Amino acid sequence: MNGSSQHFFASCPTGLEGLLGEELQTLGATGLQATRGGVAFTGPFHLSYRVNLESRMASRVLWRVFRGGYGTERDVQDAAYRLSWADWFAVTNTIKVKVSARSCPLKSLDFVTLKIKDAICDKFRDQAGRRPVVETKGPDIRVEAFLDATHLTLYVDTSGEALFKRGYRKSGGEAPLRENLAAGLVRLSGWTPDQPLLDPMCGGGTILIEAAHLARKIPPGLGRRFAFEKLSWFNQDAWQGVCEAARANQRPDLPVQIFGSDLFGAALQGARENLAAAGLAEVVPLKQVDLLSLTPPAPEGILLTNPPYGVRMGAEADLAELYPRLGTVLKQRFAGWRAYIFTAELRLPGLIRLAESRRTPLFNGALECRLFEFKMVAGSMRRTKSPLA
Repeated sequence: MNGSSQHFFASCPTGLEGLLGEELQTLGATGLQATRGGVAFTGPFHLSYRVNLESRMASRVLWRVFRGGYGTERDVQDAAYRLSWADWFAVTNTIKVKVSARSCPLKSLDFVTLKIKDAICDKFRDQAGRRPVVETKGPDIRVEAFLDATHLTLYVDTSGEALFKRGYRKSGGEAPLRENLAAGLVRLSGWTPDQPLLDPMCGGGTILIEAAHLARKIPPGLGRRFAFEKLSWFNQDAWQGVCEAARANQRPDLPVQIFGSDLFGAALQGARENLAAAGLAEVVPLKQVDLLSLTPPAPEGILLTNPPYGVRMGAEADLAELYPRLGTVLKQRFAGWRAYIFTAELRLPGLIRLAESRRTPLFNGALECRLFEFKMVAGSMRRTKSPLA
């Protein structure tokens, strides 16, 4: 099993599929096929160890155990029953089944979920004389099913907790940015470790931490556990080798110019706690400063931020005041910088009266967003009226 080529699917925030594909290729994946919300790939089973440990973009890594046609709920149940679940994990492991679909003709996904769960439990009962316990919160093994109009695909999750749960977040603050989406924003900005990076509305510091870990090549999965460790053929030696290679590749003393600020002291306290948990307390300086008082820490650099927006703040008057101020600060003080603003406010360029040089569609969960790029050149960025999103 560990040496033969297997099929996997890595999920990610919608819009990061291209970056995830590049990352997977770097990690040794082959047969890459991007689709909305993730990338399918192939490789030996121990490749899933490395992807879980080192991927900054993935949300989960799913091992494909079945793909075939179906017509009815009974077809789905029979397909699930035919699989050798007991060869993959023990009856003593708790399980959870999750079903998602696109263009599926079946009437109830809840009923399909029940049928898959029954099939797995019945197969264990027939083979081992016992049924595994179903646990909806914190199961040992997650089984995921996806149905399109004609085909069923079944997966065993190799990740366990979602991969964006790095373990350093001690304080989330209001509407925190998921870690893998923050890492994607850093990559999309084109930032490199030799450049200054500033987040002037840093909240809990997620962008700052992901940038520092990216620069220092600190694997996001170090220090946490994974579901693949509970599978029957888990290879401890192979896993140890993957971890040792990743640790040897780190650059923990690489100097970085990463700066954070926020208006609110509570947000900065949360950022300090998170930076400390991530081992970066002395690496990333933070300041409590109002946006109008903000000055750049260097003549050139990357400004990357996820400012408050309506869903997070709930006060249109606050937003109406914030955005023009942000535009004024960028025009007056950040000539020579590239600014990247990630927001669900699709009218942002018009509101801050700047012409964007690029807009990248992304999703923060189900929320449609944009990453706007502004190349700050003194006197050339004025927009006279709001654009249509």
